[in-house]
Amino acid sequence: MKLKLLSALALTALVSACGQDKPAETTAATTEPAGEKQIRIATESSFKPFSYLDASGNLVGFEIDLANALCEEMKAKCDIQSQDWEGLIPGLNAGKYDAIMAGMSATEERAKVVDFSDSYFNNTLVLLGKKGVELSAAALDGKNIAVQQATVSADHLAANHPTAVVKAYDKQDNAYLDLSAGRVDGMMSDIVPALDWLKTETGADFEVKGEPIDINDTVAIALRKDDALKGEFNAALAKLKENGKYDELVGKYFDQNIVK
Repeated sequence: MKLKLLSALALTALVSACGQDKPAETTAATTEPAGEKQIRIATESSFKPFSYLDASGNLVGFEIDLANALCEEMKAKCDIQSQDWEGLIPGLNAGKYDAIMAGMSATEERAKVVDFSDSYFNNTLVLLGKKGVELSAAALDGKNIAVQQATVSADHLAANHPTAVVKAYDKQDNAYLDLSAGRVDGMMSDIVPALDWLKTETGADFEVKGEPIDINDTVAIALRKDDALKGEFNAALAKLKENGKYDELVGKYFDQNIVK
């Protein structure tokens, strides 16, 4: 099982009903104006390599580059702001921004309150644990497993591993911290950011346990219900796939061994 990024086809978490929208964490990552229209896009900046902060505190990553490319195609100014994960959908529906690009899975539950564009990649989950320590997704009874709260990883654990002790964190980075410190036995996460973390100094003593877990998870742009921007985003995404820009960004950020 591997992450399947969709290049030719239209390519994370229950909806937070009570999460409070919070102020932006960083300055905006904004393209130069290409027209009169401005599109405000919210992201969450602890999900490398999709969206994260560089050493200077700037928003960078696959989704940042993709958002800017989409806005350019739509002849619009792209205003990207980082928000806390649980405030994303409430903020969208309150009109604080126009779209969300934050590794958000297009789940049936979320689709009750927002619309989704065509998907821009497919996701699988992985279980991480310390090298040399036995850990298996088939035997998580009583194991302390970290996840980011309100994600498909949290949903999968709740539905399929009710005897696991789930430790939910507000940010993915905080889950990594407790895993590396030995405060949890393992962590379940989307495959791409997990594999990226394994390449770091703190992740070097950890590994993927077992095979990736395919949950038929697609990730897309979230928009308010019945917003005409959905059609514009879909057309722009299709154009980027057609002209090769999408594949260029995929090659820039993702390990080709897990992309097909």
